[in-house]
Amino acid sequence: MNKTGRVDVHIDLRLKNAAEKVFAKVGLSPEEAIRLFYEQVELQQGLPFEVRVPNKETIEAIRDLDEGRNLTTYQNLNDFKKSLGL
Repeated sequence: MNKTGRVDVHIDLRLKNAAEKVFAKVGLSPEEAIRLFYEQVELQQGLPFEVRVPNKETIEAIRDLDEGRNLTTYQNLNDFKKSLGL
């Protein structure tokens, strides 16, 4: 019989509730989602996603997006492609 361990964490309630809604949409319980995360950490021998501190340019771009600044809009896909030289 496999032995089990317990993970007990405190997490922001808003984040917990939001994440659990996502888990439910994909048919996972919170326990299954956490187990899946641990399995991926073991399989990848690291975090299963890239973690890094964004540089100054990226932080500014995120702020611009959040505040609706410096955004370019296009009427249609063809106009967008033309702007890319395609």
